[in-house]
Order: sequence, then structure tokens, then C-alpha cells
Amino acid sequence: MATIVVERMVEVPEDVTLSLDGKKVTVAGAGGQVIKDFSHVWLNLERSDEGLRIWAINPKKRETSLVNTLASHINNMIKGVTDGFTYKLKVVFVHFPMTLRIQGQKLIIQNFIGERQPREAYIVGNAQVKIEGEDVIVEGVDIDEVAQTAANIQQATKIRRKDLRKFLDGIYVYSKE
Repeated sequence: MATIVVERMVEVPEDVTLSLDGKKVTVAGAGGQVIKDFSHVWLNLERSDEGLRIWAINPKKRETSLVNTLASHINNMIKGVTDGFTYKLKVVFVHFPMTLRIQGQKLIIQNFIGERQPREAYIVGNAQVKIEGEDVIVEGVDIDEVAQTAANIQQATKIRRKDLRKFLDGIYVYSKE
């Protein structure tokens, strides 16, 4: 029986340093540093001169798909430390103007559809949140932290128990860069 090897090579640019400690991958660049632990994955990782080699020997269907998934995660880490990720959200209201402020690791949303109790959205990790007029900008080097922070902000203004066709107030993601 022939041995089947599924592998993928991730190229590392010159201005990025990638280090491997077991299955803990650390990527550092001009934008910052991202560390992820892939010890739960049953794949082999090896650092070489060309980049990072990810492979599985005689894989099942799950391990075959995980090779490409892991390569995509590491490519996102490299893109994050070189360019960074930016999500832009738009504040939409019809009658009751919302006021937003950042307090520690929370975004406080006041006067949402006239509610007295403020709503809170948690800022995950090292994501940076800026409020510029009607826009909320979430930036960072880790795509997971940036995307989860944007999702927390959008979910905090979800309308419940009302007709969604009429009540369109909220904060919505309109751009991912």
C-alpha cells in the first residue's frame, strides 16, 4: 500500500519572523506579534528556510482539510503583522440618537432605541476601537480578535421582539479590509 502525504508550504516574507515551539506558532512583524497554539491539531509542523511546512501522513478526510485550514490561519497571521485588519461599522438610527463611548475593554452604547439601560459590547484582546462620527473602526493584528469585537458590537444592538423591517436601528459592519 502506498503512503499518501498531504502537505502545504506557507511562505514567510523577509520582513516577518516566524518561530515554532512544538505546535505553538509565533509570527512577528512591523505591526506586532500574533501567537497561536495549534496543539489540538494532529498534523506535523516543520520550520524550514522556505517557510513553514504543514503535512499529514495517511490522513483521514478531517486531517486533509485541516492542512489547508491551518495554512490559511498562518497566512492570516502573516497578513495581520504586515498589513493589519480593519473592520468598519456604521451607526444607524432613525429617531433616538445613540451615544457611544469606550470604557476600558467595553464599548458602551447609550440611548439605543430610547432604552434607559446602556448596552455593552466587549472588546476582545488587543483590538483597537475608534469612534469617528457615525463610524466605529476596529483595528488589530489578529483577525480573530478584530472580527469577534466587530461581531460583539453588532450583536449588542440586535433588535429583539420588534418588527425588524420597521426598526432598523443598530450598528452594522459595512467594510472589511
